[in-house]
Amino acid sequence: MTLIKSPLQTLYVTQFLSAFADNMILFITLAIIKQNAFPDYYIGVVQASFLVAFVLLAPFVGAYADKNAKSRVLLVGNAIKGIGIIALFLHLDPAVSYGIVGIGAAVYSPAKYGILPSLTHSENELLKANARIEGYTIMAILLGSVCGGILAKASLTGSIVACFGLYFISLILSLQIPSIPGNPSIRYVKEAKDFVSDVTLLLKDRTTRFSLVGTGSFWMTSSVVRLAIIAWVPAHLGIHSVDQISMLVAITGIGIMIGALMTPKLIPARKYYNSFVFGIVMVLSILLFPLISNLYVTIGLLLLVGFSGGVFIVPMNTVLQDKGQRMVGAGKTIAVQNLLENTMMLAGVGIYTQISKDGLSPDISITGIAIVLAIFVSYLILQRQRLKIVL
Repeated sequence: MTLIKSPLQTLYVTQFLSAFADNMILFITLAIIKQNAFPDYYIGVVQASFLVAFVLLAPFVGAYADKNAKSRVLLVGNAIKGIGIIALFLHLDPAVSYGIVGIGAAVYSPAKYGILPSLTHSENELLKANARIEGYTIMAILLGSVCGGILAKASLTGSIVACFGLYFISLILSLQIPSIPGNPSIRYVKEAKDFVSDVTLLLKDRTTRFSLVGTGSFWMTSSVVRLAIIAWVPAHLGIHSVDQISMLVAITGIGIMIGALMTPKLIPARKYYNSFVFGIVMVLSILLFPLISNLYVTIGLLLLVGFSGGVFIVPMNTVLQDKGQRMVGAGKTIAVQNLLENTMMLAGVGIYTQISKDGLSPDISITGIAIVLAIFVSYLILQRQRLKIVL
């Protein structure tokens, strides 16, 4: 019996529940860190442990997603995430537990995006599907962050059990997505060796390189800003409660969700190169944070950062999947994207963690990441005219 009629709708719900739980864990972990008197910078260590899995497994997970039915790969990814939750329940180190969840997420991600071309029938439909899955993901980040903070404050055990339940439901729903056969001729050792060639090929092409630089710089910025805001809120607004901090962080998610869902109207699929405009808006918004200490202005800026980021990333995801599928395969394209994005995120989080450990203020981190994003956006602006000529 099919619970949800449309395969795409089923995928959206599955992704929503899985991402919801992913983001609950971060704030549950933050509560554990505070409860057990870990140093404040340890939240960066926990986040880094999650990202390491994406970097190390990148040569294999794309091939795994392309070799097998992607709906079953989604199931495996959620099952591994569930193991990470059990580890957290058994009081393993938060970084180890979240690292296991990261392994599940690394397995899950290529299938989540790689299955979209198989469930859509045109470039515009693929753009809309990308916008929706990005919107559902950000909605999950929003609600998961808030619920993680609230539930962790009420009961750590209860919040961990709730996370496990969400992964389990997501796992069951993934059984309802059509099992479209993969390519059984794929060999993992060979594909791992070819992975370097896939990376090189996608970086040589102007269109896919533009997308990889854009999405990588966005997620690096988002990961650092998210951690920096957790430290910035107590310093600038005097708010120390985990649940209240989680609510503020989640506001960015509202903005990204709105931006992602409005992208098809703002940036047509074939004019993805114009998304740099919203990268500029994102940079300028982030640069304002060290200057403010008003709650309502903060909420407005968080919404603006999220909105501009949502419009910035969706067109680049779409063109990367569309062209990458034809060049190296859908799953392998996402794996290359994951490698570059998570390497950049890991570098950003690592530098942020070291800065925090040295006692420097979150204002320095926020200003620094805005400058780094501005450099990447400048590169995209320089590439824009060449891409217009190609099209």
